[in-house]
Amino acid sequence: MKRLPARFELLTLALLGLAMALWLGWQAPARALTPRSYDQLEFGPLPEIRIPDFERYQLANGLVVYLMEDHELPLVSGTATFRTGSRFEPAEQVGLASLTGEAMRLGGTTTLKPEALNEALEQRAASIETRIDTTAGSASFEALVDDTEVVFSLFADVIQRPGFAPDQIDLLKRQYRGSIARRNDNPDEIASREFEKLVYGADSPYGRTMEYATLEAIDRQAIQAFYQASIRPEQTILGLVGDFQTDQMKALIDQYFGAWRGHGNPLAVSPLPTVQQAKTGVFAIEQPQLTQSYVQMGHLGGQLNDPAYGALSVLNEVLNGFSGRLFNQVRSRQGLAYSVYAVWSPRHDYPGLFVGGGETRSATTVAFIRAVESEIDQLRHAQISAAELARAKDAVLNSFVFNFQSPNQTLARLIRNEYYGYPADFIFQFQEQVRTATTAEVLAAAQSHLKPDQMVILVVGNPADIEPNLATLAPDQPVITLDLST
Repeated sequence: MKRLPARFELLTLALLGLAMALWLGWQAPARALTPRSYDQLEFGPLPEIRIPDFERYQLANGLVVYLMEDHELPLVSGTATFRTGSRFEPAEQVGLASLTGEAMRLGGTTTLKPEALNEALEQRAASIETRIDTTAGSASFEALVDDTEVVFSLFADVIQRPGFAPDQIDLLKRQYRGSIARRNDNPDEIASREFEKLVYGADSPYGRTMEYATLEAIDRQAIQAFYQASIRPEQTILGLVGDFQTDQMKALIDQYFGAWRGHGNPLAVSPLPTVQQAKTGVFAIEQPQLTQSYVQMGHLGGQLNDPAYGALSVLNEVLNGFSGRLFNQVRSRQGLAYSVYAVWSPRHDYPGLFVGGGETRSATTVAFIRAVESEIDQLRHAQISAAELARAKDAVLNSFVFNFQSPNQTLARLIRNEYYGYPADFIFQFQEQVRTATTAEVLAAAQSHLKPDQMVILVVGNPADIEPNLATLAPDQPVITLDLST
C-alpha cells in the first residue's frame, strides 16, 4: 500500500482530532423544562431600603436645602418645592394656580425671552419645568454635569424672576379653554371628575373645576400676585442630587439663591380648607351613545398618617390585582367587568378617597355594582385568610421597595415628608405596620374605614340599556341625574 505524503498524514490527523473534539464536546439537545407553579418559585430576601448620605441645612433667608451626592452618572438634577397650591386660589379664579405654575416656565424671565430660554436649554440638552397642583408647587431641572452652573443659574432665574410674557399667558388660556371644551369627551374622565365633586362638594377646593368664567377672571396681574405670595424662599425646600461635590454646590446655592427675598405678603396656607363629605346616594350621567357603563363608587377617605394605614394597604392588595378578590370574583368568575378595582387612597394632609368601580356592559351595571358591594361587605364581616394576608403583605412590601430605586426617588420622599410634616422615619414606620399587620387588624380597619352608609354611586352610561334600573340599588332614595351642561 502506497504511503500518503507527510503533509496529508498531518492533515488527516488534524481532521480526526477535530472530529473527536466535536464529538466529545457535543451535548444532547436540552430537554424542555417543566414549568413550575407560581407557589413553587423561590426568591431571595427582600433588599432593605437604605437612605443614602445627605445633608440638610437652611439659608438665612429661610430656604431649606437638601444635598445628596450621586456619582454614578455625570448628571445633576434638582427640585424646588413651594408651599402653595390650587386649594388656596380664590373660588372665582379657579385655574389661577395651574396657570401661574405653567407660565413661570413658558413665560421666560425678566432677562431672557421665552425663545431665548428655550434655546439655551436645548443647546445643552437640559430641561426646566414648573407646575402648581392641588397642594404644592414645584420647579425642577436636569443637566449634564459640565453644564451645572449655567443651567442652575437659569433655574434660579425662572424661580426668582419669571417674565410672565403676555403672549404665553394668552396661549395657555387658549389651551385651557380647549380643555374645558373637550372635558366631556372621555366618559372615564367624566366619572372621576364628577365623583370627586359629589364627595368633596362642587365648591370645595378639592372638588371644584375650572370654568370659562373663572378662567376669564384671571389676568397677568393676578398671576404675578399669586406668584409673589407663593414662591418665596421661606416657603421653599430645594433638593439637589447628582454628580457634584457638596462644598462646591453650596457655593452655587449661596451665589444664586442667597440674596433671594420675597415681596409682599406671603400666601395664607393655614388653616387648611375643611373637608366634609357633601353627598351620598345614587347618581347618573346620561350618555346615550355608550354601550357600557363607567362606574365609580365610594366615600371620603383618610390620610397617610392614619394608624391603620398599613392594614389598609394590605386590604387594598387583597381586593386588587390579578390574584385579588375583585378580579377573581367579579371579573373572572362572574364575568361582570372589563376592569374592576377598589382602593383606599389617602392624602398627606387632607382626607383622600375610598373609591372603587370599573367598566361593565350596560345590561350588567346593577349586577356589577352589587358584586363589588358584596366583596367590600365581606371584608367588613369576616377575617381574610392567612394565605391572603401573607400574599398581600409580600406584595405591598415588595412594591414599596421600588419607590427607592434611585437617589432621586429617595430624596423626593425625604422632602415630601418634611413638606407635609411627617417624621423622617415615616417610610420605616409604614414598613413595620405592614410587616406586623394581622388578619384581625385588617378586619378592624375595614370595619372602621369602609362605610356603606356613606357610599356615593355614580354611573356614566345609557340608562335605557341598564336593566334592572339604578333605582333598585337604593329603593328608598331617588336616583339623581346630573346635568353636565350647567
